[in-house]
Amino acid sequence: MENLIIRKFNKGCVDYGLLEDGDHILVALSGGKDSMMLARLLAQRSRIFRPSFSVEAVHVVMDNIPYETDTEYLKEFCDENGLTLHVLHGSFDESTDPRKTRCFLCAWNRRKIIFNFAKEKGFNKVALGHHQDDILTTWLMNITYEGNAAATMPPKLKMEHYPIEIIRPLCLVEEGWIKGVAEELGFKKQKTVCPYEEVTRRKDMNDIFHRLNELNPEARYSMWKAMMKD
Repeated sequence: MENLIIRKFNKGCVDYGLLEDGDHILVALSGGKDSMMLARLLAQRSRIFRPSFSVEAVHVVMDNIPYETDTEYLKEFCDENGLTLHVLHGSFDESTDPRKTRCFLCAWNRRKIIFNFAKEKGFNKVALGHHQDDILTTWLMNITYEGNAAATMPPKLKMEHYPIEIIRPLCLVEEGWIKGVAEELGFKKQKTVCPYEEVTRRKDMNDIFHRLNELNPEARYSMWKAMMKD
């Protein structure tokens, strides 16, 4: 299964032009299986002669959210994979926009911290660990709630307000594959799971996405083809 992930990772990078000579890439390392897999794959890929690029990792601790990651384990993980890890701290004030959920505000502020750090340190790309399931679930959410089939998380996105591109090298990788390999490799989970992650629209839509794939095992590939046409 790991070889399948590597093949799909490489295919995604080639098909969507995600890696180029001279790239200085910052991986957003949350401590979950997806970002850890991405960091590991990019570290391995960076040791190949072409394209020539460098990779570092960043982990953001939101001090006002009651969950905990094992930063010492993440440091050990990065050391084993030859990556420099930057640990940053932040927080947010819910009262600034009571219409937004804590989940949204936390994610938005994490990204802002990461993008500002990337700009300050001269990274030209930020790599996020969204796999194909994440991307297609977002697409379904935007169709269902916004009526916008064109809005999703593309494999590569040039940011408007930062001199940075977002890349998603796991865009062709299925979540189930990552879960299996992460268990084989012994990836550790967070010390305390975020109490808000199970009460979002995304979880409901993810359940629907998996139901569609139960009805038709080729559903994800049909949806990907339709999404990329938009």
